[in-house]
Amino acid sequence: MTTTTTELQLTFKSSAGKKKNLNFTSALPNLTADQVKAAASAIAGEKLFVKEGEILYDAPLSAKYIERNVTTVFDDSNH
Repeated sequence: MTTTTTELQLTFKSSAGKKKNLNFTSALPNLTADQVKAAASAIAGEKLFVKEGEILYDAPLSAKYIERNVTTVFDDSNH
């Protein structure tokens, strides 16, 4: 059996200059670039995610949908 999942991945620059990803597995499909950019800017503007003084999602860099196909070879988990 094969299942397909789609997630929205936002990439930000942290306050230390590192790239950080934030993935949304329940994002609406087919959001426009303007909608996603506005949401990413709002997330960055809140400065909520801080670790050891580093703002993890300080400035939005990019966004993309990632589609994954998972094919189960066997599943004995119910035994």
